[in-house]
Order: sequence, then C-alpha cells, then structure tokens
Amino acid sequence: MANAANKEAKKDNTVWVDPFIGTGGDGHTFPGAVVPFGMVQLSPDTAALSRGVDPQHEIYKHCAGYHYDDHTIIGFSHTHFSGTGHSDLGDLLIMPGTGKVHTKPGTEEDPDSGYRSRFSHDREQASPGYYMVELDDYQIKAELTTTTRTGLHKYTFNGEKDGHVVMDLTSSIYNFKNKVVWSDVRVIDNQTLLAYRSTNGWAKHREMYFAIKFSRPFDRIELINEDNARYRCNGCLDAGKSNKPSTIVNDAIQFTAGKDIKVVAHFDDAKQAPLLVKVGLSAVSRSNALENLTTELPDWNFERVRAEAKEQWRDKLNVIDAEGTKAEKRQLYTSLYHALQAPSVYQDVNGEYRGVDGEIHKATDFQHYTLFSLWDTYRALHPLLTYVAPEKVSDMIQSMLVHYQQSYDDMLPIWSFHAHETWTMIGYHAVSVIADAYLKGIRDFDHELALKAMLDTANNPKYDAIPEYIKYGYVPMDKLSESVSITLEYAYDDFTIARFAEALGEQKIADEFYRRALSYKNVFDPSVGFMRGKDSKGGWNPAFDPEEAKLMGPFTEGNSYQYTFYVPHDAQELIKLIGGDKAFEQRLDTLFEKELSHEKIKEHEDIAGLIGQYAHGNEPSHHIAYMYNDAGKPWRTQERIRQIMDTLSSDKPDGLAGNDDVGQMSAWYIFSAMGFYPVAPGNLSYSIGAPQLPKISLNLAKNKTFTVEAKGLSKANKYIKSVNLNGKTLQRSYITHDDIQQGGVLTFEMSDKPNKTWGSALEHRPPSMSR
Repeated sequence: MANAANKEAKKDNTVWVDPFIGTGGDGHTFPGAVVPFGMVQLSPDTAALSRGVDPQHEIYKHCAGYHYDDHTIIGFSHTHFSGTGHSDLGDLLIMPGTGKVHTKPGTEEDPDSGYRSRFSHDREQASPGYYMVELDDYQIKAELTTTTRTGLHKYTFNGEKDGHVVMDLTSSIYNFKNKVVWSDVRVIDNQTLLAYRSTNGWAKHREMYFAIKFSRPFDRIELINEDNARYRCNGCLDAGKSNKPSTIVNDAIQFTAGKDIKVVAHFDDAKQAPLLVKVGLSAVSRSNALENLTTELPDWNFERVRAEAKEQWRDKLNVIDAEGTKAEKRQLYTSLYHALQAPSVYQDVNGEYRGVDGEIHKATDFQHYTLFSLWDTYRALHPLLTYVAPEKVSDMIQSMLVHYQQSYDDMLPIWSFHAHETWTMIGYHAVSVIADAYLKGIRDFDHELALKAMLDTANNPKYDAIPEYIKYGYVPMDKLSESVSITLEYAYDDFTIARFAEALGEQKIADEFYRRALSYKNVFDPSVGFMRGKDSKGGWNPAFDPEEAKLMGPFTEGNSYQYTFYVPHDAQELIKLIGGDKAFEQRLDTLFEKELSHEKIKEHEDIAGLIGQYAHGNEPSHHIAYMYNDAGKPWRTQERIRQIMDTLSSDKPDGLAGNDDVGQMSAWYIFSAMGFYPVAPGNLSYSIGAPQLPKISLNLAKNKTFTVEAKGLSKANKYIKSVNLNGKTLQRSYITHDDIQQGGVLTFEMSDKPNKTWGSALEHRPPSMSR
C-alpha cells in the first residue's frame, strides 16, 4: 500500500503537456504561462505587419499573438485568446532590451529597426505555468509565470550593455484594426507604475488597468507620448526615495496620457542580478489592479510562483489517467491543458468585475467568468467541463445569467469576452450549456431565472430574424444571410430549451419548443435531398450548390454537404428525410470521399482539415463521423474516427487541423480518444466511436472513476468486436451520462474485422427526439 501511495503521490501528468502543440498551422494556440482558467495569459507575441504581406492574412495567422513559423519576438503581453479564428487582447506588451532604445517593434525582415529580437526554438521552453526564451539580439533570458490575476517576468541580462524595459501601451494582437482610445501611465515611486488603456478592437471601448512593479529601483524612466513629444523624468529615483507610498493611486511623481504611450525604465547595471517585473490586471480600477498584485504576488519568489502554477495544473490534469504511446499521451494531456484555460476568471480578488452594461458589479456568491465562444464550445468543451471541472460549471452559468440581466438586449451571451458582446457567429447556444448542466445535476444557479433568460433569448425580436423564424418555421434567405445554418442551429437549441423546461415541470413550454425543434424539416428540400435556402414566399434558392461555402451565403462557414447533417437531436427523422439507412450511409460516404474544390470554399479561412467534404478544422463537421451509428453502421464510425485521428492530429506544433477554438477541438479529441462523443448535448447520451488509447480513466466527483479499456487495440485492430459495461454485455452504440457518472468500467474487445451486427438494431441506436 505504501508503494502504491508513493506512486500516486509522484504522478505528474504535466510532463506530457507541450504548449507548442497548436501554435503552428492554424491551431492558433499560445505557448505562454497561464494557470487553469486564469485571467492572465502571459505569452510571447511574434506578430507585426511585415512588408509585402497581406494584413488580413497576418491577423488570422496571429490570432493568439504567436506563430511557430516566426523567428522574432516583439515582447510579452498579458492577455490572449487560445485557438480562436478572430482576435483582440495582447494587453500591456513588455520587452526587455539593451543598447539603443526603440519605441516601435520594427519588422521581421529588419528586427534591428525596432525593439523586436530574433530567437530560436532551440533556446525556447514551455510547460504548464512557465515559458522561457533567449532573446538573441539582447543576450537576455526571459522567463514567465503567472497566478490567476498577475504575471511575473524574470529577465537575466547576460550582455555587457546597460538594460532597459519597454512597456508599449499601443501594441495589441489585433494590431492593424485595434486602436487605443485612451491610455495613461502614473509613476508612483521608483519601482511602481500604474497604467490604463481603452481600446477599440473586436470589443469596443474595452478597458484594462495595470499595476507594474520592478524588483529593484530603475535609474531613469522615460514616459513617451508619441502623439506629442517625449518626456523624461530623470529625478524619479530621488523622488521615489522620499517614501511616497505605492498604495496612492491618484497621485504620481510623473504622469502622461494619450493615444500613443510608451514607457522605458532604465537599469544601468542590469547584469548584476535578474530583474523581476510583476504585473497585476483589473478591468475595474487601478487600485484593484494593485490589490490583485499585492494579494497574489506579495514577494519576488519566481520559483515558488512557478511551482505553484505547476501544482495547479498537476491537480487539474490528474482528472484523467491514461495509458498509450508518448505521442498519444502528449496529445491527450495537451488537449486537456487547452480545454482548461477558458472560460477564464474575470473578477478581482475583492469580487468586483465590469459587467456587460459597463458598470462595476460585485460577485458575492460566485466566481465571475468571461470568454464564451459558444458556437464552438457548446458542442464538446462545456460537456467535458461537467466531468473534469464540475465545480466551475455553475459559476460559469451564473456568469451567463448576470450577462443576461445586465444586457440591454435581454440576451444570454452569444460570443462574449471582457464585458462585451461581439454578436459573432449564430444560434443561442448558451441555452444548450445551461440545459446540459442542469440535466446532469449541476444546479447551483437560479433555475427560474435561467428559464426566463432562455425564453427571452429564444424569442428576442431584435436578434437574427427570430420573429421570421417563429412566423415561417425557418429563417428566410431574403431576410437574413446564413439562413439555413441559423434555422438548423435554432432548432437544436430549441430542443435543449424543451428538455430544460420539461425537467422543471413546464410542459406547455416544453411542447412549444419541441415543436420548434422540428423546424429543420422546413429547410430540407426533398427534390435534391439537401438542406437548402428558402425565401419568405417558400421558393427554394435557385443558385443552390451543395458544395459551395459562400461568404454570407445560406450557410455559416460550411456548405450543404456538411450542414445537411446538422440535426444532432433528431437523427432518425433526418435519416427518413434522406431516404433511409442505406441512403444515409451513402450520403455520409460521399461527404468523406467527394473531393472539395478549393474554389468552393476560398472565401473561408476556417474550413480546414479536409477529408473529402468533411472539414474537421471547423465545428459544423465535428459530430458527423458519429452519425453512422444512427444508420445502424457503428463500424463505419469506427473507421472514420481512426481516419480522422491518424491523418488530422499529431503532437507537433501543427498538430491541430484547424483553430482549437477555445478548447473545442481539444475536447473533441479527448472524448473521441475515450471512445464516445456528445453528438447532442442535452440528451444525456454519448455516441460510441472507438477508443484510441488502450486505457483511460476519468476521475470524477465523489471519488468515482469511469475507466475505458480497449483490449487488443492496435493499428490494425480499430474495430469493436464486443463491448461490456461493468461486466455486462452492451449492445447499444451509445452510453449515457448516468453510465459515466456512476463510475465503472467500459471494456472494448478490439479486432481487425468489423462486427457488422453490433449496434445495428434500431433499439440499440443513439436516442433521437422523434423516436
């Protein structure tokens, strides 16, 4: 027993995490330091417009600020998105240097023209909660670590020149469109600065405050207002020795404000010892930023902070125990690492946060979160969090509900971050997240308020043609673009509202939304066998092409081949519409085998990771491989899952087939590696694919464990021969939430030959609303 206990104590799944996975290709992840669900994501930025490069392409490539193909770094900023296809943030860029001071980043072709530095991946490291790189041009070793609300930099100067630190309040990841509305800097003493900026980017007038403290006094400081002129404060060192207390935030030794502010702190003998810089963030006030800093980073012990960050990750990553090859474990645990970064904390240590109404609120009975990329994450990330971070889910839902209460539009979040609704993407998928959690027993939120928020959102007369959807039973293409996709996603969302209302005993409401959940039928054209645009007079789109993914056409980042399968809640009725099991299987085969011309999708950067028409790099395709189960052909699902795993993922920097989308791609991988997937969150079932690792255990709440074993798994043995759940034969091609939550063992016997009878009977197929 003692040996077993020691072995358990030494378990450290952080060793399998490689934060560089996804930083190449179109993964759009960042390699820097962050703690689970941390407000601060401190990471290097490599982007800045280079000569002869299309700015829009550069924006997309650098959505996370960093791209593995780059060879220069412009500095380290404190906020980032992980895996998105759109961007903002990059708050407070800091760059150490030596020699000549630059206030512009310069270009990748000519790094010496600015403060940017060359670097090599050979002298770069990243692990959970830690990042390190050697800045070649300055001979500086830069190290980063974080707490929830603060970032800690450590700069070791190895050259002979005097050092300096540039703080750029104009830099942002969305640099070509994100404009500084206003910023200011206050020097409080010879080690402490307070700063503020408001930006117009993806979010309009987004505000952030910063408290910055150096581990030793600077010798000189320059406050640079490039709107007007340069101000130098050579007397700050002496003034700082007058014991002016750093808790005073409305007074300053030196102050400047404008739209183009830079600060340079000089250290004449930089080589004498590593220089540490700690930064606290707040969306509320300067005093809150300082309080966050002094509370979470009271000292200068870099190694302690790094160790504590690693320990947080160790605890979270231990929710899964896995066996497999080195590459498989690296992919699995890095996916879990990415899945546990968002939604992120968005409140100060005193409970205050900025609401979507722009006002300051205080959370007294919950932790407030931000970053709800719901079109992406309702599919797999949020269902995954109900198992791997269930203690966070109610707080995330309460954050959605206060968003609704503070919204001038009476809406739950659509795609929101940092107290702003971007109205990006379609549907109202917050309802799916709330319903799925409630039906799983996660209920520490106001249920009546949640239902009211769902109804107000689903019936909102101002949002994306909802009145027309209710009137016609579909969104007419002459009233709104992307009409077919919107209709289909509304129908699924309405199904989850019905499920939630039914669970609350509101059957009249449930019946109404079950009826609305059938709206998908109204955009299915039986003459062509596809989902198709329809106008308000009932006329079908005359320019219909099932392969075309036209920008702002009838479909959202996809085509009819993909979206015809978007009826996750009622697959059996969809099969009838298409012509039965055989026709449905053939249509699935065509999807995976018919080559998709680039000309048909050239207007969309997000459609990536192609297998025929199937686009694994974008969310509308994520459930489709599992739909062979609905046609009674689970062995075909097993083939497709292995095909996707083998060809579209790896443990390399370009190992993601498309944007990770705030953890959605990672959550797909985790579920699929375990052997099942939530095709329709809210119906509490998981369609079985095939496990991709020999053994995975999910360590659940209340000391329960759900283990998946794949006996005989190999490259050739990709098919399921038989399945047992807790020693009893399982004939159905799905498992339920209760199967998982109660704990136990799901055992697969794998074979090189398909079992064509297992899961084929109608009663053994995944649940469908109309069956």
